[in-house]
Amino acid sequence: MSAGGCGAPGDVGGETRPLARRSARQGPEGPRTVPFGPGSGRRPDGDWEGPTYGTARGRDVASGLRPQQEVRHDGSRRRTRPPHRVGGHGAPPPPRLAAEPRAAAPVSAPAGSRGTRSNSLRRLARALTPTTAEFQPVLLAVTASALIAGGVSWLAGNTGLADVCWGLGTVAAVVPALGWMVAALRQGRTGVDLIAVLALGGTLAVGEFLAGALIALMLATGRTLEAAAERRASHDLVALLEHAPRTARRRTGTVVRTVPLSEVGVGDLLVVGPGEVVPVDGRVVDAPAVLDESVLTGEATPVEREPGQEVRSGVVNAGDAFELRAAATEQDSTYAEIVRLARRAGAESAPLVRLADRYAAWFLPLSVATAGLAWLLSGSAVRAVAVLVVATPCPLLLAAPVAIVSGLSRASRLGVVVRDGGALENLGRARTLLLDKTGTLTGGRPRVVDVTAAPGWKPADVLHLAATLDQYSPHVLARAIVDAAHERGLDPGVALEVSEEAGRGISGVAGGRGATIGRLPAGTEAPAWARAVENRAMLDGAAVAWLTVEGRPVGAVLLRDPVRHDAPRTLRRLRTAGIERIVMLTGDRPEPAREVAAVLGLDGVRAELSPAGKVAAVRTEQERAVTVMVGDGVNDAPALAAADVGVAMGARGSTASSEAADIVLTTDRLDRLADAAAVAVRARRIAVQSALGGMLMSLAAMAAAAFGLLPPAVGALLQEGIDVVVILNALRALRTDRAAQPALEPSTQALIERFAAEHDDLQDVLEAVRSAAARLAERPGPDALASVREVHRLLTERLLPHEYAEEHQLYPALMPALGGPEATATMSRAHAEIERLSRRVATHLSPADTEGTLAPEQSEDLLACLYGLHTVLRLHFAQEEENYFSLAP
Repeated sequence: MSAGGCGAPGDVGGETRPLARRSARQGPEGPRTVPFGPGSGRRPDGDWEGPTYGTARGRDVASGLRPQQEVRHDGSRRRTRPPHRVGGHGAPPPPRLAAEPRAAAPVSAPAGSRGTRSNSLRRLARALTPTTAEFQPVLLAVTASALIAGGVSWLAGNTGLADVCWGLGTVAAVVPALGWMVAALRQGRTGVDLIAVLALGGTLAVGEFLAGALIALMLATGRTLEAAAERRASHDLVALLEHAPRTARRRTGTVVRTVPLSEVGVGDLLVVGPGEVVPVDGRVVDAPAVLDESVLTGEATPVEREPGQEVRSGVVNAGDAFELRAAATEQDSTYAEIVRLARRAGAESAPLVRLADRYAAWFLPLSVATAGLAWLLSGSAVRAVAVLVVATPCPLLLAAPVAIVSGLSRASRLGVVVRDGGALENLGRARTLLLDKTGTLTGGRPRVVDVTAAPGWKPADVLHLAATLDQYSPHVLARAIVDAAHERGLDPGVALEVSEEAGRGISGVAGGRGATIGRLPAGTEAPAWARAVENRAMLDGAAVAWLTVEGRPVGAVLLRDPVRHDAPRTLRRLRTAGIERIVMLTGDRPEPAREVAAVLGLDGVRAELSPAGKVAAVRTEQERAVTVMVGDGVNDAPALAAADVGVAMGARGSTASSEAADIVLTTDRLDRLADAAAVAVRARRIAVQSALGGMLMSLAAMAAAAFGLLPPAVGALLQEGIDVVVILNALRALRTDRAAQPALEPSTQALIERFAAEHDDLQDVLEAVRSAAARLAERPGPDALASVREVHRLLTERLLPHEYAEEHQLYPALMPALGGPEATATMSRAHAEIERLSRRVATHLSPADTEGTLAPEQSEDLLACLYGLHTVLRLHFAQEEENYFSLAP
């Protein structure tokens, strides 16, 4: 690729991309806005009710469409009509990734106006530029044949025939070069192809036919190589589109028929055969399903979904045939949304690519001036031609689009859909990160963290009775209580006369007694143990579900939305990638927000924000640096649209947030954001490296040619080598950055999953330790001693065997990936401390068993042991989940 041998930046498959970029700071109209409203089941601030059993928080469902935007003459954008949904799958998928062409509004223009000139240029470009996809390799074959034929003739001593062959090869390239130049002029760009035409014409004029043939070959090679590079880089995104299902097999009674996907409705029973793509979102019926979810998540390990579990469209059936109950139509399914995003991916040029366009504006006069000055001072037109031969900004123009598109491809393989190269480039230079709390930093699913029982009751009995009532409620906290009961082997019983009052709770008759789970009835006097629970809930930012029997409180279930296991590691990786400031924006109360921020080490917290407040916070941060906003709910959509880069947790987030975002994480893992940032930083760094290195070499070659040190033919060969090096270097953005995430063996992943599940099962042991300590502190009598004995039994039979297995099975398996035993040394020290405290509890129980009670001097130390053991266990579990369990895909 010599002078002008590179294609227009941002082109894929020969189709021109629009250059406009949506930004909150481009255009006078301000950022995009996405309305939200009731009906999603979530409070306007986006968080579930706490600390009491209040308003239900359902799953976010928003059906808004992202409006298209009209490009104004000043480069800004205005929202216009909503885009069409993905069309019926009976039609073949689009052959290439490109933006949907915008219909130009008819504009009347006087004769000789810019519109008339543009039409003339368009007709000329069509006449001169071949339109078939096969032309580029044909041009390459023609120019290569002419160069070879001329070389053979020259070796045979027939220099006249050699010049004819080389001249014909040059002329063969002039015609398409003129077409490409006119096409560039029609788009308002000059420089690259104009230099090519000048160089080719110059070689013919001064009789440097060999140099002309070499330039023609480089022109053809550059076009072909660039197209091949972009095809390779965008292969994964194209595969995403081609993977889209078009039909489904619907079962009606005993008859199974293949129907167009557009005819599938919610509730239809579908059959998914081995190797088939799941056509719509749904739930597994009857038999388990083994699925390959790599298209959505980037992970190749098959997963098993049990009957009743949700399955997203686009995944592949990796096992036997199974039946699926459709939960969404084609247009509302996960894969259709991803296809809509992917069809826009790469549709806009990155800011770095547009910089290359601006660069050509001053490079052209510099090149022509240098060539003219060399001719003027030396009196040799050959020197001017030699300067034009090497005067090409191809390294800059090729490096940016190839590296950015390679980054888009790499991100798609990781389960991250990026709308365009501009979003990826902005992510690579972002310095401020804003995050929603619920569903982003936390899992969005409240979990039971403790069960407290009144004197005379056991925590297991409290949880069992609470689940017996809550199994009839759709409330998000009710589901968490029922799930906790199942995890601990407590099957809910049968309740009669069940009724639910919104915001108050659910009541019924269980075991012949009237019971209520929810808020304390009005006028109920809270006993001392209940006041202690209220105080703890306030300090921990937890929600409380009170269990009352016959109007008397007998227990409390504390629930909290836990921090994601992968959140701390993700934030550390983002700081390594260049993020300097991390702030939480949440509609929740300050207490739980500050609790999460303290755990994660955030730089700031903004609580009790409305959607408009989040937008204002985004705009404030944008004044300091390029800002990324991450969220998952309808209430986050306006802030996502306002940010320089909006990132949506698309796996379980709302449609509105996905439509408003620039980047969508298709799997429910926050660490995919760190993966995307690493890809963006690496792609941008490679683009800059390639551009600067290539341009420095080109400028040096221009200087050498101007001083007569570089003949045209040699300069053409040198520039070809520079361009090839630039493209190959830019393609490095496709490779995996192995330092980003340690590689785990499948057996190690299985161990992580096993011990993570055991952590969930052992939560009742942690609750028992704290409950025994509380009873001992309140009244060190026989009841307290019985609680301590139960704790010792749980420690001996369940907890210590778990810690021993971790020490001797999990930690050795992790050492190769983490770099040796030092990575697990602190966790091993925690194991030793847990065992020491457990032995100390047993030491106190020995004399107590003999005497039947605890001595006063024992109570204080035993109380310290129990509270210390509870604290160490909580910290130890959290550290293992953050440092080790989050490594599993």
